[in-house]
Amino acid sequence: MDPSVYKELLEKVTPYIEKQNTLMRDAISPDERLSVTLRYLATGESYESLKFQSYISTASLSNIIIETFEALIKVLKDFISLPKSEEEWKTIASEFYELWNFPNCLGAVDGKHVNITKPPHSGAYYFNY
Repeated sequence: MDPSVYKELLEKVTPYIEKQNTLMRDAISPDERLSVTLRYLATGESYESLKFQSYISTASLSNIIIETFEALIKVLKDFISLPKSEEEWKTIASEFYELWNFPNCLGAVDGKHVNITKPPHSGAYYFNY
């Protein structure tokens, strides 16, 4: 993600995810909350794995990620459009099938990779460039 886009997104979600410091502890900053949520979305790692990268407990991570998801939905709801009828979903699925030969597919996320074993003697056809 471009740093300017991250900064803009952080400014939008900060009012929803910012917590107060207390006498007992300092609150986890909105920057840390957003970055760990985006890492979770980008990698699909478990909370258990993320706690070692972020130094945030698993229990706190589960709350932070859900709260940040809700904040992202609030601030991005005007930028995200979902089909409103069954017919619109079917149209999307048929377009994916026509373009990419993926039946029953409703969308794709860039950057995710699926490991496959290439067929024998297929050369570089199955190489990820």
